[in-house]
Amino acid sequence: QVRLVESGGGLVQAGGSLRLSCAASGSFFSILDMGWYRQAPGNQRELVARITNDGRTNYADSVKVRVTISRDNAKNTVYLQMNSLKPEDTAVYYCAADAKIAVNTLDRFWGQGTQVTVSS
Repeated sequence: QVRLVESGGGLVQAGGSLRLSCAASGSFFSILDMGWYRQAPGNQRELVARITNDGRTNYADSVKVRVTISRDNAKNTVYLQMNSLKPEDTAVYYCAADAKIAVNTLDRFWGQGTQVTVSS
C-alpha cells in the first residue's frame, strides 16, 4: 500500500502563492505518474497537473501559466507551486500517485486532501 501525505494548503489572498507538497511512503516497487487534482463544492474532481517519473508534465488549461508541478524521485515527493491564485482556485487539492505495488499490479492512491482557499 501507498500512503500519501499532503501539506501546504491554507488561506491566501488573490494574487498570492502557495506550494503544496505530497510525500509517498509505504510498500511499493515504484511510483509512475504523480499528480494533483482538486474538487470545489458542487463540482467534480478535476485534474490540475500531472508529472511522469521521467519529468513529463501536463496541466489543466485553467492553471497552465500559473502552476508548476515538480517531483523529487529520491524522496517520492511531488510539489505544486501555484502563483497568481484566484478565488476560483479555491478547492480541496488531492495528491494522486500511480504505484506499482506488485510485479503486475498498478494502482492509484489518493491523499486525504488539503484545503486551498483564495480570498478576493
